[in-house]
Amino acid sequence: MTACLELRAIGVDCRIVATRPEELPAARRLVDRRIAELDAVASRFRPDSEVSMLSVAPAAGSATVTLPASPLFLSLLEDALWAADVTDGLVDPTLGGAMEHIGYDADFADVLARPVPDTPVGRGSSRSRRASAPGPRGTLSDLRVDHPAGTVTAAAGTLIDLGATGKASMADRIAADLARAFPGGFLVDLGGDIAVAGPPPVGDWAIAVEETGSIVPQRLSVSTQGVATSGTDRRHWDAADGPRHHLLDPSTGRPVPHTWRQVTCVAASALEANTATTAACVLGDAAVAWLTERAIPARLVAEHGVVLCTPGWPKPVEPARSAS
Repeated sequence: MTACLELRAIGVDCRIVATRPEELPAARRLVDRRIAELDAVASRFRPDSEVSMLSVAPAAGSATVTLPASPLFLSLLEDALWAADVTDGLVDPTLGGAMEHIGYDADFADVLARPVPDTPVGRGSSRSRRASAPGPRGTLSDLRVDHPAGTVTAAAGTLIDLGATGKASMADRIAADLARAFPGGFLVDLGGDIAVAGPPPVGDWAIAVEETGSIVPQRLSVSTQGVATSGTDRRHWDAADGPRHHLLDPSTGRPVPHTWRQVTCVAASALEANTATTAACVLGDAAVAWLTERAIPARLVAEHGVVLCTPGWPKPVEPARSAS
């Protein structure tokens, strides 16, 4: 038997599942603390967050800035740099400026609530012209973490975006914290980045793979792995020059083409799974070969609805109606 609580935090739907229902109230308090810590470090929409303060730090005549950083910020940046390294820069945490450039400069609910400008691109609206042009490029080569000194170094003006790896890393951390602090097993889902820790329920954790419109074509069973889903259908909005979404190509600073509306991967952790899904969306048509070469089980849904799976992805037995 499992019990589940759902909450809305850091702009996404979150879910905590426990094999011992009586542990959920105390688990919720731990989860709230950890999510608050993540928000204080990584929110691009808080002027007092560490990523915001780094972005406005004066350069003092240098092309880079170095600031003291909290242990959590350093650890999250280290995870993000790992993701950038294993994907050859396909996952880039220095694209916060490019994200703001395309209009994702506030909580996503606020972005969706904005009226869509009716000014065509190139006529009158300087904001529309700027957003349609290539966005600010990443400054990945200048980003460095110094744990002994407790500092982070970045190109002056760099706005770090940990929206992908940060959520996944925190899901891994929260699941491990819960398993250490309380008896039983836990599943932590932060906006589609899923981590588990502790003894799983009988039959393992059942995770529904949902598609657009809440269609659930398949259910995964995992005991220790992480699962993540990314895609162009998950965070998108309308602009004067057409629809936009939050997955950016580091080489252009613009949203990636709509090759995959959804990619789901299974890996050793939520961080590894999210790194793979994000890289796959950037790679487009080359994603299947890239994932296959790395033996990453994945399910990719093309923009036109065709589903492709890499070797190792479990064959569907029956449609799933829920996840627990």
